[in-house]
Amino acid sequence: MEFDWSYAYSLLFDHDFWLACWTVAKLGFLSWLLAGGLGFFLALAKQSSIRPINWLSRLYIWFFRSLPLLVLLMFIYNLPQVFPASASVLTEAFYAGLISLVLSEAAYMAEIHRGGILAVPRGQYEAGKALGLRYAGIQRLIIIPQAIRIALPTLSNEFITIVKLTSLVSVISLTEILLVGQRLYTHNFLIFETMLAVAFYYVLMVTIFDKALGWLEQYLDVSKRKPTVYRLSSAEQAAIQKAPAATEKTASTTADSAPALEVRHLNKFYGDHHALKDINLSVRSGDVISIIGPSGSGKTSLIRTLNGLEAFSDGSVWIHGQHFLGTQNGQSLTAPHPELILDIGMVFQSFNLFPHRTVLDNVTLALSYHNRGTASSRRIEALTQLSRVGMVEHANKYPHQLSGGQQQRVAIARALAMHPSIMLFDEPTSALDPELVNEVLRVLESLAAEGMTMLIVTHEMRFAFNVSNRVVFMENGAILHDESPTDLRQSSDTRVSEFLSQLNH
Repeated sequence: MEFDWSYAYSLLFDHDFWLACWTVAKLGFLSWLLAGGLGFFLALAKQSSIRPINWLSRLYIWFFRSLPLLVLLMFIYNLPQVFPASASVLTEAFYAGLISLVLSEAAYMAEIHRGGILAVPRGQYEAGKALGLRYAGIQRLIIIPQAIRIALPTLSNEFITIVKLTSLVSVISLTEILLVGQRLYTHNFLIFETMLAVAFYYVLMVTIFDKALGWLEQYLDVSKRKPTVYRLSSAEQAAIQKAPAATEKTASTTADSAPALEVRHLNKFYGDHHALKDINLSVRSGDVISIIGPSGSGKTSLIRTLNGLEAFSDGSVWIHGQHFLGTQNGQSLTAPHPELILDIGMVFQSFNLFPHRTVLDNVTLALSYHNRGTASSRRIEALTQLSRVGMVEHANKYPHQLSGGQQQRVAIARALAMHPSIMLFDEPTSALDPELVNEVLRVLESLAAEGMTMLIVTHEMRFAFNVSNRVVFMENGAILHDESPTDLRQSSDTRVSEFLSQLNH
């Protein structure tokens, strides 16, 4: 039998085939979208520390990855025989196929999403928490956008798989591409010509969707966007000049006689290791306290407990006389004033800027989340803080387009935008090249001159002794000295003199 070229060519314009393509497109896209959403929920559930939620997610993923799609299709389509109430939906082959594909593919996409979530650095979550975002806000604004971008190539491949899997739905009589072809060749027996047309339509659809998803991937790839210089308008310049300094806005908070921050009998254990030993620290408004000591002395652990980034085993933290954090006998006490997290700004060693957002968006994110002012006032606030740290011209850039020193200055502006009365710095210069250290230290010096209350974990001894009014020396999880820079320099403690002499060499 000769190949019928004219018949094969006519199938390229067959009305039933094009209707079937539209059905496959709808079924494939909806399945991918819904399975992606359900898969993300399952991925988060599998990461949950709540055991029942974690267990149920694992059970779902195990079961539906083990069940063949063909078996699931037949089960769902015939479910009305057992549950007649479902007949109004499941007797429609399209909806039965959609539900089956979503249930099955969600199990696979959950693992894809989980890989994306695990690839987002832990510091991103911590940065969101330090800005006062709750779990849902952190996921929605910070983690999920990055995780989707990371997982998008694999998710795109899964979409192509779903499009091809729609051919299985023909077993429940959905008029998709394969079923149209089968109906044709059972009448004319031109199997090869018909299946060639079926292959053409599948290849055409996969190619179109592959190109569309490739474009989406390119669009979301901020690393390929060209940096632009931000030019302040005359109105923005005028608004920035009128804006009060951060310390002026927090004056009402710091006016009372209570310490700005107080730590009472704080202890922290890592297993059997006693990392922080009965820490007591009182910080007055306007204090600039440098925390120094050898590596492993507990400096970073201490500063991360002050705003709740790390839990502690016993003790309490007070802000302006109000109870903020506390534990007793290893049990966390309910914080009566959780909103006080907004009164503590945090700057991290590794910057922890949000890579999928511009510099301006990094600074306005927390302002928007907490509904601080109007969109216009939030923008002016962000530009004001960026201007303070000399970064306003870079407002439209992304973090990867900045140097380390520039990223750290943006991180400082992001923290200052919430107008905290206390700033915490965890080794803000240790991740920088030597030539970039000074530009960050100059910003810290200007904040100290403005009267900002600051606690700084640092190895920069010149800054610690020239700018700070108090220096805390820690070793083995305990505060050994809390003195003025002059008194600490003159200390008779040989351990202090040995530490300082080693850093000076």
